[in-house]
Amino acid sequence: VIKVEEPTKGEQGRRASTENASIDSPYFLLLNANKRSVTINVKDERGRQILRELIKQGDVFVENFGPGVIERLGFGYDVVKELNPRIIYAQIKGFSAGSPYEGHPAFDMTAQAVGGSLATTGEAGGRPIRPGPTIGDTGTGLHTAIGILAALHQRQFTGRGQHVEVAMQEAVINFGRIAYASLSLYGVPAPRHGNQSVLHSAPSEVYCCKGGGENDYCYIYTSRANNDQWNRLLKIIGREELVEDPRFKIPEERYRNRVEVDAIVTEWTSQHDKREVMEILGAANVPAGAVFDTKELRDDPHLRRRGMFVTVKHPTRGDFTLPGWPVKMSDSDVPVTAAPLLGQHSVEVLGELLGYPPEQVARLKAEKVV
Repeated sequence: VIKVEEPTKGEQGRRASTENASIDSPYFLLLNANKRSVTINVKDERGRQILRELIKQGDVFVENFGPGVIERLGFGYDVVKELNPRIIYAQIKGFSAGSPYEGHPAFDMTAQAVGGSLATTGEAGGRPIRPGPTIGDTGTGLHTAIGILAALHQRQFTGRGQHVEVAMQEAVINFGRIAYASLSLYGVPAPRHGNQSVLHSAPSEVYCCKGGGENDYCYIYTSRANNDQWNRLLKIIGREELVEDPRFKIPEERYRNRVEVDAIVTEWTSQHDKREVMEILGAANVPAGAVFDTKELRDDPHLRRRGMFVTVKHPTRGDFTLPGWPVKMSDSDVPVTAAPLLGQHSVEVLGELLGYPPEQVARLKAEKVV
């Protein structure tokens, strides 16, 4: 992946949310591993010509500027496909073409708001809450990658590239499919239920565990498809007399009496730490997940061995630990490398792809073209 940036400061993320404006931010490092950075001044015609030459060599062109920016720079889809008919041209915008909000800017949190994520997150009767994961940003990126891969596969048969468009609003909608099951079942907008399942299951909650810390909880859920997991849970916590209790005998009654269910489960979980709760219930085939914080996950020995967290050497920050890649492939192992410094690979890429000698790149840099 070649990241094209303007030559003076690079993309805004390099200096966003950082404690030291002279070095790249953790935010940037977390989102730009394994990329190569090339600087090109696309407001200079010589810079635009360099980008045109790179496009002719490329397989995929991705942009997520604000609405209309890439077209004003002279690199809209109609222009790029003329330069390279085989290119996959991917665009991410907040809203889709034709939307009444098409020209509006969007960030992760606005996408989550307009995509329905906030409407279903929070306590009943409380205000909408933004979920922690950046599904509006990262989720849209993943949808875009899927579209790009499909287009590359199709190109093997057609020989043609195509235009891939993904709107952040629509990607968030796609993540919320189960909420539309609730809408279909009950005929009203999917409500906020806190930690409860939108399809009315109990138990479905985080339960306080021994320790008293702010994340000393374990999420416990039993399927509403039948009573098997509920009955196993009752056996584990020593409350088998409740198996035939009419208040809990069927899923609908358990949900109706969920306050009592939560009290029963909490009485047991409060005697164990969250890892014990997860281990005991998991071993009995009852779904349970301890609430792990970012530090616990980063320092987890298994996740380190697995490569889900890796430590890389960065030129200015030194050792930096970041999440790796969760997809493991039997015949493709790509080590994680640190995010690039601004323009770190300009000489390498322009030489490799366009045949520019180092002295030519140096001259273009002095003239603020790259």
